[in-house]
Amino acid sequence: MKHQLDWSSYETAGQGDAYAGIPTHGGDFAKAVAVCISDRLCQRKPKGVMCPSFRATDDPGHSPGGRVLLLKAALNGELGEAPFADPRLAAAMELCVGCKGCKRECANQVDMAAIKIEYQAQRNLALGTPRRDRLFAALPRLLAHRGVVRQLVRLRNRLPFLARLGERWLGISAQRVLPEPSPEAYRPPATAGSGEREVILFVDTFARHFDPAIAHAAHAVLSAAGYRVTSLEPLSDATEPTRPLCCGRTYLSLGQVDAARAEARRMHAALRPALEAGVPIVGLEPSCILSLRDDHLKLGLGADAEKLAKQVYLFEEFIAREHDRKNLQLTLKPLPDGKTLVHGHCHQKAVGAMKSLRKVLRLIPDFEFEFIEASCCGMAGSFGLDAEHRDISLQMAELDLLPALRNAPEATVLANGFSCRHQIREGAERQAQHVAVLLERALA
Repeated sequence: MKHQLDWSSYETAGQGDAYAGIPTHGGDFAKAVAVCISDRLCQRKPKGVMCPSFRATDDPGHSPGGRVLLLKAALNGELGEAPFADPRLAAAMELCVGCKGCKRECANQVDMAAIKIEYQAQRNLALGTPRRDRLFAALPRLLAHRGVVRQLVRLRNRLPFLARLGERWLGISAQRVLPEPSPEAYRPPATAGSGEREVILFVDTFARHFDPAIAHAAHAVLSAAGYRVTSLEPLSDATEPTRPLCCGRTYLSLGQVDAARAEARRMHAALRPALEAGVPIVGLEPSCILSLRDDHLKLGLGADAEKLAKQVYLFEEFIAREHDRKNLQLTLKPLPDGKTLVHGHCHQKAVGAMKSLRKVLRLIPDFEFEFIEASCCGMAGSFGLDAEHRDISLQMAELDLLPALRNAPEATVLANGFSCRHQIREGAERQAQHVAVLLERALA
């Protein structure tokens, strides 16, 4: 098979290790699959991230270990000449939400989220890319016509017959409310701040078009902390100088690797001077920023991707780092909110970034907060919008997240993930906020 992602980091994997059999086909990808040693840790139900689909279904086939069995069969030739088109493999991979919990909590750190990207890319090659996946993946491009998109989404959300047509034609659940773009997209402030230290703020597609207040809050907090803040924009001589930059996450999560690679190259080109100068890049959306640190390394983009992975930070990671280095000039006041419940994005949990969030929240005087122990919220990008996944999406949310919110009806809710906030809004009728907005409110 021709790999769609770069699996060369697994080239020496399995040599001298107790791997449970490396498949005969698939090269380094097969070695990545064989990282699983079938110890069934993924088929337990403690608190944690792993594995939301198993925890919701109680079906071992919907655990990382269960998926590995089918993947090994496919790569050993047991599913015929077109294994990635086989419905048995599709059934095993269908409910993986790419939470990366297994990469953190599995004893051998099986990376099922990346494996699913390769699987989807191979399936797209075999069967064609589904129309719904093309639509969701192309969201960053479609929002170049944000006024039209906003009106269409508003009509669809208000007219049930349009929602039913969307379910019939595209497979988007008619029972879901789609997020509506804000009336105005994010525009960088006229002033960058007067600080001596420079930082680049990467405003992702979701913050730019749906929650621009988050990007404005981040800019205000970083400026107040003593930084000169520059918003990352395309090069003036680029092929598409007016289209905002995108990390390619929407494409990558749906197996459209070539399109994701093209978006990554645009971003790397715009960042090259900052990468050479060592300027920190700060972002707001966990799935986007942590993709730059992880998934982009499998796109075969060389030194630029490696430099960026070392220079990019989540907003709260950067604040925590600068506080530890005593660089932070940030004076905060108490907030009158009472207790705040904090729901972490799966990718934040998977890379241990919740520690930084805890540090940052402790900077606010007398701030009372509690982390919700939960796995995936179930929305997982576009997964929870799929008609066939809507019910299982809510089952995942009902495992821990939604009951915790109902048990504290007066608490403020903090969630940095765009999809998480969407699920909380629908499942608990609560408006969650981003930590950047919280810190802006606490500025003295």
